Amino acid sequence: MLLKRSLPKIQWKYWVKPWQQMDWLLFALPVGVSIFGGIMILSTELKQPVTDWWWHWMIAGIGTLIALFLARSRYENLLQWHWVTYALTNISLIVVMYAGASAKGAQRWISIGGFNVQPSEFAKVGIIITIAALLHKRTASSLESVAKVLAIVAIPWGLVFKQPDLATSLVFGAIVLGMLYWANANPGWLILLISPVVAAILFSTSWPLSEPFILFKHIALGPLGLLWALAMGVLGWQTLPWRRFGLSAIGAWGLNMLGGELGVYVWNNVLHDYQKNRLTVFLRPGHDILGVGYHQHQSRIAIGAGEVWGWGLFKGPMTQLNFVPEQHTDFIFSAVGEEFGLIGCLVVLFVFCLICFRLLHIAQTAKDNFGSLLAIGFLSMILFQLLVNVGMTVGLAPVAGIPLPWMSYGRSAMLTNFICLGIVESVANFRQRQKYYL
Repeated sequence: MLLKRSLPKIQWKYWVKPWQQMDWLLFALPVGVSIFGGIMILSTELKQPVTDWWWHWMIAGIGTLIALFLARSRYENLLQWHWVTYALTNISLIVVMYAGASAKGAQRWISIGGFNVQPSEFAKVGIIITIAALLHKRTASSLESVAKVLAIVAIPWGLVFKQPDLATSLVFGAIVLGMLYWANANPGWLILLISPVVAAILFSTSWPLSEPFILFKHIALGPLGLLWALAMGVLGWQTLPWRRFGLSAIGAWGLNMLGGELGVYVWNNVLHDYQKNRLTVFLRPGHDILGVGYHQHQSRIAIGAGEVWGWGLFKGPMTQLNFVPEQHTDFIFSAVGEEFGLIGCLVVLFVFCLICFRLLHIAQTAKDNFGSLLAIGFLSMILFQLLVNVGMTVGLAPVAGIPLPWMSYGRSAMLTNFICLGIVESVANFRQRQKYYL
């Protein structure tokens, strides 16, 4: 009794207090997914002399500590440094162009202390912070605000696209569209933003009974493209402010016609045949299964072989015999499908849905627009990567090289996801005034 009284009482509440308002479910789910991802990476490399699963867990552990530190730091401080963050983002992307390491035809990595760091991954954080800072006081309800955001993002987007890193540039686009929508941008404007890309695709697409009209050597008018351009003209008339003399309609229509023709020119004169096949092979299941279609073909077979309950951990024949290329990175979901079946896939998707719903809840309950936009930027990034990655493993999207968050092996991507998680947890942690400060 005397011994018990003499020992100092541990003040657990004092130690936990800096994180007491955190969304612990949101924090626990990515940590759990990271642990499960390491197990699946181990399964894909069980018969290979590599230890990526160990690195996956170690980087996740470092990311967890960083997220906990950021969660107890006031996210409002990022407002004071958002231009510095933006400058560092662009500088790192410029440095990688001149001093970066090349692999697989792209120059995306900087070697630091023997480790390859991918600046374009961390650029996602910089873009989210910058856009949130730009829109927290002046929303995207005016074309001027939208144009300002697009102009600011254009520089890092162009640097990433030049590496070339098409996957990350697509993620940038998803982040921008999601944050603009949340900042009250007119949905019609967002459709018009992506409409030239859609026009570029549709101008070379024919109806079952109709082929594109060839006017000149490099000019083609596809029926679907023409209908799309006319529809965008009507949308421009309804949403853009320059209605006098039909300028808004003419401008939207002309932009789509130009985008369509540029798309046709690039398709016929710039892209190589293997690039065209890579973009369209998912539309033709079974095409060139020994070439550009090999990855997706093997992935679909592995997922189908898992049926409902799967073969069991470390028992999937295609996973254990390494029949699926890049399975520990972009195609990690196929290992889940083979070894845990349909049920395992649904559980993983359900966990990601919970993560997305918690992010949406934090965005809705944040105490200011800046915190709300930070959460939406992270949500847009995670949701887009989830949809594209799962889509390409099951053959519903082209192989774009986008990893599955917290599950695919990738050290820079893992740290980026945990940094964003820590910032969003800070938004949740400081929704109410606290009695402590960092």
